[in-house]
Amino acid sequence: MKPQPDIERYLKQHIKTSLVGRELHYLESVTSTQDVARDLAEKGSPEGTVVIAGTQKAGRGRLGRTWFSPEGSLALSVILKPSTDEMRFLPAVSSLSVFHAINRLGVPAQIKWPNDVLIKGKKVCGILIESRPQAGDFHCAIVGIGINVSFDIRKYPEIAELATSISAHSSREVSVNEVIINLIDELERHYQKIADTDSLRSEWLANMDTIGRRIRVNMNGNIEDGVAETINRAGNLVLRRDDGTDLEIVAGDVTIVKD
Repeated sequence: MKPQPDIERYLKQHIKTSLVGRELHYLESVTSTQDVARDLAEKGSPEGTVVIAGTQKAGRGRLGRTWFSPEGSLALSVILKPSTDEMRFLPAVSSLSVFHAINRLGVPAQIKWPNDVLIKGKKVCGILIESRPQAGDFHCAIVGIGINVSFDIRKYPEIAELATSISAHSSREVSVNEVIINLIDELERHYQKIADTDSLRSEWLANMDTIGRRIRVNMNGNIEDGVAETINRAGNLVLRRDDGTDLEIVAGDVTIVKD
């Protein structure tokens, strides 16, 4: 876990936010940025602290999956302290932040509920949100974001069919530092409006590829098919089954069903 002072200094010079990234740690390689951020939170690091790694040895994603983080990818975790009510919209804040950070590079992205980001139907980003109960009602959330920036997906056949990178859809090779600066700026912008859940939900819906699509949802082995109808005020997905009934999905693995 070796610090990289030159990269860290460069990022601090170019990040202009007031909360997210004001305390920033850039490390050459870690087991998981989530673990480092959790340890920093337990030691009292402030809200907005960001941990970034060049590579991860044991990155993890949702539902217990492994997240692949070679050189040319971005692994970032941020400590946030939303209210209990605001916690449910952290997937919206984080996925919208990634969506806009990528679009700022001239590459069109889409959001798949709850918090995957795609380019042309392939996964370019995964997000893992882990909450840490503290004394009383106070919560700390560690938001982990993994983005495939510039490594050649074709060299990794285990993920090549399902994943893509930003640079694969750009006319130039995109730098990880450029994505970091965009992402931290967007995280600050969207986190500042987390209390305005109606506005956040509207923006989330407008940029979500899942809505209106036929999907299959796996909820711990319970499979449901139907059309993704909307996101409700609780931030949950509403599935319209073929029999016309609606089902509220709090958590699950969503697959778009091909026509």
